[in-house]
Amino acid sequence: MSCRINILDVGFDRITAEQAVLRACDIISGDEKSYVVTPNPEIVWMARRNAALRAAINGAGLVLADGIGIVLAAKILKTPLPEKIPGIDFAYALFSKTAGSGIRVYLLGAKPGVAETAGQRLTEAHPGLVIAGTADGYFKDSAEIIKKVNASKADILLVCLGAPKQELWMAENLKKLDVRLCAGLGGSLDVFSGDVKRAPAFFRKLELEWFYRLISDPRRIKRMIKLPLFVLTVLFKKCRGCYG
Repeated sequence: MSCRINILDVGFDRITAEQAVLRACDIISGDEKSYVVTPNPEIVWMARRNAALRAAINGAGLVLADGIGIVLAAKILKTPLPEKIPGIDFAYALFSKTAGSGIRVYLLGAKPGVAETAGQRLTEAHPGLVIAGTADGYFKDSAEIIKKVNASKADILLVCLGAPKQELWMAENLKKLDVRLCAGLGGSLDVFSGDVKRAPAFFRKLELEWFYRLISDPRRIKRMIKLPLFVLTVLFKKCRGCYG
């Protein structure tokens, strides 16, 4: 079992990517239901002022560090994490592990048509992966979506609605779902479908994926400004002795 560290009142599992996938597989094959969240610094910053979001994150069965900013914060607080685990990499690894096993995946989120294309590309990349169904993220009736997901007999539900909607939705609706595992993965369906290109390996290796996103879409600057605020707040908390 992993232990959790505390970063600005948000818990993160001290776990490797491989261990995270194995834990997810244990949940899928077990008797419990749970959900996975992958907070980055922006989401942690959001959770500081949103108690419901903070509770939803901390109530997840797996909380994975999505981004080098979280790993840096953990290091500053002297509670280091083994590695960052981007949500999209977690999903790819989980699909590789479960493809051919009969486990069924439902894709929920993004604009109309994106989830269907993502499903096609995922089955091409992971032979044996079963896509049980898809739905876009522009629904108003959660009850109807839950009914469709349950009818599909899916084991895994990817909830790609963006933060904080996806985290709150999973926390609220997990008990109503028949799936074993939900995973909130933001804009992953756009990448799976090919509509959005992920940063090249060169940027990812240098921990500059955030910079690639910024130069690809300068409008993200309003979101990126939260990154230095996040780090400064962690440093301030450390200096104040809030983390021993």
